[in-house]
Amino acid sequence: MLRFLLMLVISSALSAFSPAQVHPTESQVKAAYLYNFGKFVRWQADRAAATSLEICILGKDPFGAVLDSTIAGESIDGRKIVVSRLAKAQDASHCNILFVSLSEENRIGAVLSAVERLGVLTVSDIPHFAERGGMIEFVAREGKIRFEVNRAAAERAHVTLSSELLKVAVKVIDDSGTGGHP
Repeated sequence: MLRFLLMLVISSALSAFSPAQVHPTESQVKAAYLYNFGKFVRWQADRAAATSLEICILGKDPFGAVLDSTIAGESIDGRKIVVSRLAKAQDASHCNILFVSLSEENRIGAVLSAVERLGVLTVSDIPHFAERGGMIEFVAREGKIRFEVNRAAAERAHVTLSSELLKVAVKVIDDSGTGGHP
């Protein structure tokens, strides 16, 4: 099942690219992950009832048109996927997934405090993001983009991460603050 999930994420990422483009860029891989995270996360009833699933980018957008093209025409559980760009964390109340850009690194504590009760899945590539209270952190391992998960942060926000997602993470931080996977 673990291998199947990883292949699903990778094949989704690769299906958006032309045949001439053999290796997806880092932005394309991260965009595909953001889309696919929506398939393996459950939100509180009020967020789950919305007609769209919103992926928001806070700070300087590292994706450009890549994220928009990745999710164009896509839906999850009958919900259309929408991308929004935000200038401040306080505007994230409508977001399901919030990608916190590297440009926000110096404000990460304030950002996480601002969204902690909103029930938003927080994702970033800021170093030590998961250890600092973010939910999912992109990390480079063996030349590939992978991710670490802070399960305790997700539980505090009432965001449920599927066991399949946790199995694919390279590290899971639980309530005691220790990693679950090497």
